[in-house]
Amino acid sequence: MKFRSVLSALVLALGVLFAPGVGLAASHDAYAVTKLTHAQATTMFRNAGITWSSSGGCSNRNNATCTSFDQLNLATAQGAVTLKGATGCALNITGGTETGHASGTYSHWNGYKLDYGKNSCVTNYIHSAFTYIGLRGDGAAQYRSGSGNIYADEGNHWDVLYYNCGGC
Repeated sequence: MKFRSVLSALVLALGVLFAPGVGLAASHDAYAVTKLTHAQATTMFRNAGITWSSSGGCSNRNNATCTSFDQLNLATAQGAVTLKGATGCALNITGGTETGHASGTYSHWNGYKLDYGKNSCVTNYIHSAFTYIGLRGDGAAQYRSGSGNIYADEGNHWDVLYYNCGGC
């Protein structure tokens, strides 16, 4: 009986230590997130006035020429809506959770990233409102928003990593 009490206390203590944003867990540690279907995400984007396009004219997550939002993190979708509201700029998503992007924990496939077509309105906003933090390993200039999200200039589009919804 005593062993079970000690074990329960240990599990509770470890849960607190490693909970997101608490104890030993870093602010960007991955944890369970709410995932959206393609239909849920497109409804959010449509309601916010955000457009999306696909070189293949499709939304199949397993086709690299499609733009899919299946398994997109809710916070990522909310981040897009926050960006649209903050900038007032036209915002067109050109990449979502489809295959064909770089892998990793904070990847497109795992729902943390969106690509946006570049336009001067969005670019000027990012340059003026966010902090330049240097070049990424591939040479892309990076900017960090006040909420910690990372905007990387990949030449013809912005690659955005959403750790959170950007103040939604």
